[in-house]
Amino acid sequence: MKPSPAIADYDAKAVHLAKAWRTLDLLEVHAPVLHLMPEKPSRILDIGAGAGGDAGWYASLGHSVLAVEPADGLRLAGMADHSGPGVEWLDDSLPDLARVMARDETFDLVTLTAVWAHLTHEQRAVAIPNIAALMRRGGRLIMSVRNGWTLPERPTWEARPEETTRFAEAEGLESVFQTTTESIQAINKSSGVTWTWLVFDKP
Repeated sequence: MKPSPAIADYDAKAVHLAKAWRTLDLLEVHAPVLHLMPEKPSRILDIGAGAGGDAGWYASLGHSVLAVEPADGLRLAGMADHSGPGVEWLDDSLPDLARVMARDETFDLVTLTAVWAHLTHEQRAVAIPNIAALMRRGGRLIMSVRNGWTLPERPTWEARPEETTRFAEAEGLESVFQTTTESIQAINKSSGVTWTWLVFDKP
């Protein structure tokens, strides 16, 4: 199955995007789910890590991160900004995550920030079983899902919370939190973009 067509656009605009994302206040970005982040040092899988802002932040808090990014330009920017013992980079993509799966490793926390809507319904159906398999018992999945306007060269597909919840529950995951917030980025906010945060636990 082919990866999201958005990857090519992220790759082409990597330098510009990495610069813009460095200005984001990550505490503000993740404010809706900060209370659900692990407090003790944990093993985190950051899928669609972009230029590594989240991965670097997690590492600064004492976590160990596998940052997965399929867009070469973003991954290289991330490796330049966020490398060291706390962050390992890997070229891989949803929905299959073949290279991650081949490591035979599970994680305390799996994160997908601004990734899920870039997958089609069919790709999401394939992705969820793989994501669930990568979660440890007692592990957690946190994702933010874009709603509304997007650039035509970076397409998204509607990802209704009830659809994602149905996929997740079929894999034995439990929904523990859901909320929708407005975007903090000016262009998205003015265009009416909102973000839905979904959190699932693996009992």
